[in-house]
Amino acid sequence: MYTEFTIEGRNPVLEALRSGRSVDKVFLLDGARDNALGTILKEAKAHPECKIKFVKKEQLDAMSETGKHQGAVAVCAAYDYAEVEDMLEAAARKNEAPFLILLDGIEDPHNLGAIIRTANLAGAHGVVIREDRAVSLTATVAKASAGAINYTPVAKVTNMTETIKKLKDAGMWFVCADMGGETMYRLDLTGPIGLVIGNEGKGVSQLVKKNCDMVASIPMKGDIDSLNASVAAGVLAFEIVRQRLAGKK
Repeated sequence: MYTEFTIEGRNPVLEALRSGRSVDKVFLLDGARDNALGTILKEAKAHPECKIKFVKKEQLDAMSETGKHQGAVAVCAAYDYAEVEDMLEAAARKNEAPFLILLDGIEDPHNLGAIIRTANLAGAHGVVIREDRAVSLTATVAKASAGAINYTPVAKVTNMTETIKKLKDAGMWFVCADMGGETMYRLDLTGPIGLVIGNEGKGVSQLVKKNCDMVASIPMKGDIDSLNASVAAGVLAFEIVRQRLAGKK
């Protein structure tokens, strides 16, 4: 069963943070100034991926299942996050050129789940998501991935542009999806590559696009001008697969 873990109580929340578990959010009682909550706040601040919110007792009461939250509730992702470096190491172990899918602000959990599923089937070594203004790994994401979340690592980064720059230094090339780009069939998408998919409404941010090596468009013949983000990811991912397979012949 896929669930998003809610941890209640001062000691449980503190131990969850100290254990290295992926904690998405910590809710603390607004106005409380005792040492125990201060320790939790300090520990939470040491985890850049953790969002801290100060809320009224009524909100904590509503979130609590036990009725014993003691002024602290933590929400953990359904699954632990990986590191980008782990994905590169996995590619090296398989003697494969790295293939990553990077998501620049995907907000719909169903899209994220579908993209993780596509990543698994296309042989990608991992999916990279943004920490801010983007969906995290939740029970809905896990369900939409149809189990792929168990096999495809997901990393969360604070700065997508900096991540791309570091991976370029490691020898990777990047292609982003955009309607104004070159038709994907005309691009060389072989070798160590990162596929960047943008936000459902805004697309890839200008700064991220500027740091990509290629901009790919998907040829379309219909009456509407765009594809769902997860569908676009699937089309481009399997064009990468096609080109890789063609290169092996």
